[in-house]
Amino acid sequence: MWLCNNVSYLFIANIVNSSPVSSVSSMSSSSLHIYHNSAVMESESPGIPVVKVVHHQDLNKRILVALIVASTLLGGLLLFLICIWICRKKNLEDNSGKSKQNSDAAKEISLSPIGDQFNSSRLAGKKDSVTVIDYELLEAATKKFHESNILGEGGRGRVYKAHFDDKFLAAVKRIDAEWKDAKREFESEVNWLMNIRHQNIISLLGCCIHGESRFLVYEMMQNGSLESQLHGPTHGSALTWHLRLKIAVDVARGLEYLHEHCNPSVVHRDLNSSNILLDSNFNAKLSDFGLAIAAGTQDKNVKLSGTLGCVAPEYLLDGILTDKSDVYAFGVVLLELLMGRKPVEKMSPAQLQSMVTWAMPQLTDRSKLPNIVDPVIKDTMDLKHLYQVAAVAVLCVQPEPSYRPLITDVLHSLIPLVPAELGGSLRVSESTTPVRFHSSH
Repeated sequence: MWLCNNVSYLFIANIVNSSPVSSVSSMSSSSLHIYHNSAVMESESPGIPVVKVVHHQDLNKRILVALIVASTLLGGLLLFLICIWICRKKNLEDNSGKSKQNSDAAKEISLSPIGDQFNSSRLAGKKDSVTVIDYELLEAATKKFHESNILGEGGRGRVYKAHFDDKFLAAVKRIDAEWKDAKREFESEVNWLMNIRHQNIISLLGCCIHGESRFLVYEMMQNGSLESQLHGPTHGSALTWHLRLKIAVDVARGLEYLHEHCNPSVVHRDLNSSNILLDSNFNAKLSDFGLAIAAGTQDKNVKLSGTLGCVAPEYLLDGILTDKSDVYAFGVVLLELLMGRKPVEKMSPAQLQSMVTWAMPQLTDRSKLPNIVDPVIKDTMDLKHLYQVAAVAVLCVQPEPSYRPLITDVLHSLIPLVPAELGGSLRVSESTTPVRFHSSH
């Protein structure tokens, strides 16, 4: 019996070894059954080769499952990458409208109501950012910078009235490309004003770079500069005594913010009546921060700059710049408000006269003081208040910086002289009848 089985096994093995795999796969189930029975003898016949049969149907199923799993994973990965790409593209589009301070970046703002855009930007109070405006929009708002829209003109360029729509007005300062420090002062102005927020400091609404020209867009100040009010066609007739003191208090508040509340503290460096702007209610705001510098800066490359007649002696002679330099300039502005004179007046083609030098002897003499007051306000103030204002001005323009008061002390000295309805603490009942001055001959 064993012999027969062994012979049968050898016969089948010979067929398997001599036939292709396909023949094995096509064998009848009875032959496979014989193989199965014979395989029991494998453990007892170690020298005989083993034949393994693989079913193609099972193999195909496994390959199909593997392909399905791989396809699912690949599809999921592709979907994930597409989602990341869409999100990234959306973020790039959202960020494309943000500030880019170079000449190729002035195309983010749409032509939708410009007033809404400016107002929303101001209300947001965001620092470290500024709106970049299309040059074409500025051209349209100023009628291609027509002369009829000129509000003022200084050494560094012109200021134009800009009509962005029926209700929204702004002032556009065009910095001359020929000005050698135009780029540096433009960058300085933008850097300072986009980080400073105060009721007595001008608001920067936006900027533009077009070729070599640079533009700054400010809130509109309907009454122009203090210089134009005092020395323009009206010769100060719109400025009463109390309004002049209110303007002085507003300027002092702006300087106090720069000196005491900014970190680091800021020295304006070019305070003068042309850089003090007045809105429709004669609220004063400091402007022109192109020369502003952080207090304590010891950079030898800082150029000596300022307005003739308003520059402190120690800065003019030795280049020493501190917050007391601004206090000196404030004293000059206070004397302008008091006397209605310019800081420097031309006596002859070759001779200039400093207002401070001329006025100092008379400011300290009460008998002469009334004679140098601006005729427009000469008979409208309390004599005690006049003496106080003159005393503050004298202290501010002292040649020695250490003798000058802090701007905070100046502010506290002037607030009691301004009526409460104008931002001071003076009650109407406290204001006595104005004393009329009589010229002494």
